Amino acid sequence: MSINVIGITGPSGAGKSFVCTYLAKRNIPVIDADEVYHSLLTKNSPTTLALARVFGEEIIGIDGTPDRKKLGAIVFSSDEKLQKLNSIVLGFVIDKINLIIADLSASGEKNVAVDAPTLIESGFAKECDYVVSILAPKEERIKRICERDGIPTERATLRIEAQKNDDFYKNNSDHILINDADEDTFYKKAEELFNSLIVA
Repeated sequence: MSINVIGITGPSGAGKSFVCTYLAKRNIPVIDADEVYHSLLTKNSPTTLALARVFGEEIIGIDGTPDRKKLGAIVFSSDEKLQKLNSIVLGFVIDKINLIIADLSASGEKNVAVDAPTLIESGFAKECDYVVSILAPKEERIKRICERDGIPTERATLRIEAQKNDDFYKNNSDHILINDADEDTFYKKAEELFNSLIVA
């Protein structure tokens, strides 16, 4: 049985979590790619062993799992190392997501949403029936990130400037949701769009 796969992506602070919460309330299973990644970082897992081979045994903590602070300090020191990390973990994450989707399909689910910040860059967008990108004005995103993560405006701005611009998402998505008003207005926009995408 086939299943309708809706990919949800967009830059930080745009409102992906709001959309995913909305879909979950409609009883659509939502797979969080970040959660899948962290679930793979167990002791002696293939993902953990692959990271240790590339970045050194020193990234492994006393509990046998990767020390995320040590790993972060290494990979965020250069674009090359960050790309290396992504190339290692993406295969494992995509394989796991595909297994989850297959299980949901076998259990009779008609729809599934995949929430992934790098949905397009990873190539997983090709596996989706629809790609929906959530966008929002830069000032709004900065404000939300500061409130959510408790960081100063300067750090939130740097984070945003390191991400893909709106045109990237517009050129690689089937649908765009602009989150530039109050929650009720955005909710209505989301409802209108997903009513047309969800298989009954």
